Amino acid sequence: MERALQLAASPGVPLRPNPRVGCVVIAPDGTIAGEGYHHGAGTPHAEIEALKDAGDRARSGVAVVTLEPCNHTGRTGPCTEALIDAGVAKVVVAQRDPNPIAGGGLEALAAAGVEVEHGLLVDDARALNPAWTFAHENGRPFVTWKFASTLDGRSAARDGTSRWVSSLPARRDTHALRALCDTMLIGTNTVEVDDPHLTVRDADDQLLADQPLRVVMGERDLDPERRVFDDAAETVQLRTHSPLEALTTLYRDYDRHHVFFEGGPTLAARFLKAGLVDEVVTYVAPLLLGAGKSAVGGLGIHTLSMAMRLEITDVAVIGEGSEANVRLRLTRFQGAHLDTSAEPGGA
Repeated sequence: MERALQLAASPGVPLRPNPRVGCVVIAPDGTIAGEGYHHGAGTPHAEIEALKDAGDRARSGVAVVTLEPCNHTGRTGPCTEALIDAGVAKVVVAQRDPNPIAGGGLEALAAAGVEVEHGLLVDDARALNPAWTFAHENGRPFVTWKFASTLDGRSAARDGTSRWVSSLPARRDTHALRALCDTMLIGTNTVEVDDPHLTVRDADDQLLADQPLRVVMGERDLDPERRVFDDAAETVQLRTHSPLEALTTLYRDYDRHHVFFEGGPTLAARFLKAGLVDEVVTYVAPLLLGAGKSAVGGLGIHTLSMAMRLEITDVAVIGEGSEANVRLRLTRFQGAHLDTSAEPGGA
């Protein structure tokens, strides 16, 4: 299984939209007969590659797979049928498939007389595809909220100027994080005020070929000439003020698993109050403004004991000297008995 996990994490394997999967086929004599891994959407699954590599030596052998073999026909046929046809005697799986469309593979194998086992190194397997796993288990994408602020928590000065609170190295780091997600989301107010392009660029400031979906959330009509609506990437506007509705739509209708949320303080408060922020990434600049726009709007918290408490999972200094920013990654919200009776204003 450790070898299958290594194969699944092979360099160059796309992080989306399909999960990374590895497979090792063991011959009846205990030697490795075949290996394979999924190279990306539309290519043969890991089991198919490993079975092809093993040939006749797979018969009466054991297939060790990081993710439960699929039991449906998509771009490729069911891996369960391929394993049965190859005559394997046993299939050992790390993670059950949380996708309701593709799941049920172990039951199909068992019904065909194949011995099955699951749970071996399951935590390692889940760590291979965390956002994919989260989305299918929760029916919505994993949400990373990113923002930049000064030391005193301001995202913009009193006159509204916000370019640039973060440093150039921090902005380049943000692009690297954006590239790991399949969706970037902002509100209509951010479009009107900041006119962001919301694309992913490399270290040379060139657009990447594979761009996440750009999503604008909010009901108001927007100027079609705004940069977010150009042809650099696909853009959709979700005309709703409900974060849960927006996220459910992205999962159900667009097959999205990881949202990189860069909305303003009003929309951020809405997501936080709804309990729909799973991770926070913030870049703290060595600046003091003393006044200006807060990074997040009102949360209905009236006393320190009600504070929304987060756990720091990573700290890094991005850049050097005057260009240095501190990047914090935080997760695991605790406390925060929020007053949700009054919704923040529209996105």
